[in-house]
This record gives sequence, structure tokens and C-alpha cells, in this order.
Amino acid sequence: MTSTVTSKGQVTIPKDIRDRLHIRSNDRVDFVIDGNRILLIPVKTLLDLRGAVKPQGKGDFVVERSRAKASVAKRSVTLPPASSRKGAPPLS
Repeated sequence: MTSTVTSKGQVTIPKDIRDRLHIRSNDRVDFVIDGNRILLIPVKTLLDLRGAVKPQGKGDFVVERSRAKASVAKRSVTLPPASSRKGAPPLS
């Protein structure tokens, strides 16, 4: 299949290819140079993957959110005040 490049550098992806790769209006694609070829790769976002994994059980949003916040809090690093960091420049 061929397509013509417009004066603005745009090309139309043929319908058969759009259908085969599930590319819709406003979807993002990535262009990858591979030697003398250009690969067009659909970019998937988290929204595209929504519903791809079935949850186990019903799950409670409030409980899950609390668990996630607690997990992030455990990873947080608390720095001592600048006055106790000898020779360290102030953080910006």
C-alpha cells in the first residue's frame, strides 16, 4: 500500500492498516527509523489498558487508596533541617 506525503509532511494511514492495528482518530503513533525503513508503532496509554486485567474480588476503592498512600509514605525520605546538615548547601 502506498500513500502520498502532503506539503505539510502528513500522510494518511490506509484504512486497512488502521483497522488491523486498531488506530483511531487522535491516537498517538511512534515513528522509528530502522535502517532505510520507517516503522509506525501505535502508542498505548494506561487508558488503553483499562479493563485488561480482571480484579480479584470486589475490592474497596477507599481501602485500596489507603493502602497505596501508606505504601508511598513508607518510601518517603525525610531530610533533617538544613541547620543540622553540616556543609550541605540548602535544598532548592
